[in-house]
Amino acid sequence: MQQLFIADLHLSPDHPRLVRGFLDLLIQYESAIDQLYIVGDWFEAWLGDDDHSAWLDGIVKALQQFVAHGTQVFFMHGNRDFTLGQQFMQRFDGQLIRTERLTIKNAGLTVVLEHGDALCTDDISYQRFKKIIRNPLVMTTLLHLPLTLRRKVAQQARQKSKASHQHKSAYIMDVNEQAVATVLNQHDVLLHGHTHRPAIHEYSNGKKRVVLGDWREPESTASLTTGLSYGSAMIALLNEHGLQLLEWKF
Repeated sequence: MQQLFIADLHLSPDHPRLVRGFLDLLIQYESAIDQLYIVGDWFEAWLGDDDHSAWLDGIVKALQQFVAHGTQVFFMHGNRDFTLGQQFMQRFDGQLIRTERLTIKNAGLTVVLEHGDALCTDDISYQRFKKIIRNPLVMTTLLHLPLTLRRKVAQQARQKSKASHQHKSAYIMDVNEQAVATVLNQHDVLLHGHTHRPAIHEYSNGKKRVVLGDWREPESTASLTTGLSYGSAMIALLNEHGLQLLEWKF
């Protein structure tokens, strides 16, 4: 079983390079893997499954072709696209993971997947906001607003989030080790995204925490200095050889 894991793409019409990187990944891994897991924050903001903006058509078409070659596509909610539903996934025969954590078994390992924001328990203000915004009544109310108004609400939320992060320490926005230990109690590996700090953390008891990376566009200064012009992301592949982080360049 070949399983590929990606997270924190933050796709939007304002960043076509990231979109192109995702489409290139589908081409690269077409027929090469059995399952693709998108572990949250696939999109910078999701306005609702009734959003049929033209820029999404290319993504859907590419996924339809990808799935037609035999690969299953799964999506788990992140903190930016938690309103994405099965209605959108059905456009390309994908599957929505409706739980915050999912356990899978492969290569003799028990791996638990989650986006990662639930592990950041020291960020009390965010956890409080998450509890409010994920309330079914609040979500239903938001999704019944006109699409143009939802765009404004999403933009304001992003600006507010960016401003709040400037006043939070890196420690607060990272995972809480006790929360990690609790999850790993019954699993061999914890795999998540969200923190944008890709790494493999190994513990004395033999267990691991694997952190996926966010998708990054090329920095203009680096491109001028080195002549290189590519974006990158740290993704993970799980197969008979185990779980490994790979750098995806686009």
